Amino acid sequence: MAKGLFGPDTVTWHLHADPAMWVAGVCGLYLQSLHPKAVAAVVQNSRFREDPLGRLRRTGDFVGVTTYGTREAAEAAARRVRQVHRRLSAVDPRTGEDIRLDDPGLLLWVHCAEVHSFADVVGRAGLPLTGAQVDRYFDEQRRVAALVGLDPEAVPGSRREMADYFVRVRPELARTEDSEVVYRFLHLPFDQWWLLGVDLGYLPLGHLAYSAQPRWAHEVHRHPAYPRLATAAGLFSFRTAALALPAAVRWRYPTGHVYRAVERLGTGAFPSPAALARL
Repeated sequence: MAKGLFGPDTVTWHLHADPAMWVAGVCGLYLQSLHPKAVAAVVQNSRFREDPLGRLRRTGDFVGVTTYGTREAAEAAARRVRQVHRRLSAVDPRTGEDIRLDDPGLLLWVHCAEVHSFADVVGRAGLPLTGAQVDRYFDEQRRVAALVGLDPEAVPGSRREMADYFVRVRPELARTEDSEVVYRFLHLPFDQWWLLGVDLGYLPLGHLAYSAQPRWAHEVHRHPAYPRLATAAGLFSFRTAALALPAAVRWRYPTGHVYRAVERLGTGAFPSPAALARL
């Protein structure tokens, strides 16, 4: 039996299978865009505007393989990420200084913005998570942080450590021209006229993901969000509707990592809120 970084005995295994992760992932991208150097590196190196679905799928695939794949597959995916980070560079548009994509400070920001968004949004959408389970989740995610080049001991491993990290980093965050590029893209990702209907249909969901950020992030972005109660209702409704889809659809598409893990480990490995409650 090929083991991975995680298994059914981890919070990560069950949290990452929740359908609210789709909103949580987009929310994390909004949050990540508030770091001027991190977002400059993305805008200068990524083809997300030309290939929006491909960019989102690759991000989701990395989360999927590091969660449900074998250790070898997770390490291979992380190795490719490290190679890309070493090869690419960017320029800080504010200072003209070079930006290293493998800078530990930037990697830490991307990691924390992502995993905080995952836990916070999925929990608010309705997955029953205790405070202790969120602490455990942040601690588990140090394993992925180590794979992309971070010292796991320097990565927040609890709610308190995560909150302290955001307090420390907030003076570095700002609304920039690049963050505005990401804001507009995540609201209307398709710029072809014949996809206008898809864009307009997606717009409320894109703004729901924006609104799911912490309040202090909205203050930095300086764009209005849905009221907090409306955001909570939207997250709950999205999750409820997604859970109505057959598991074969939710877990087999678009990447199928959950089903491959179950084929490897047995049907007892299916993620579920009931199994999560027993942890």
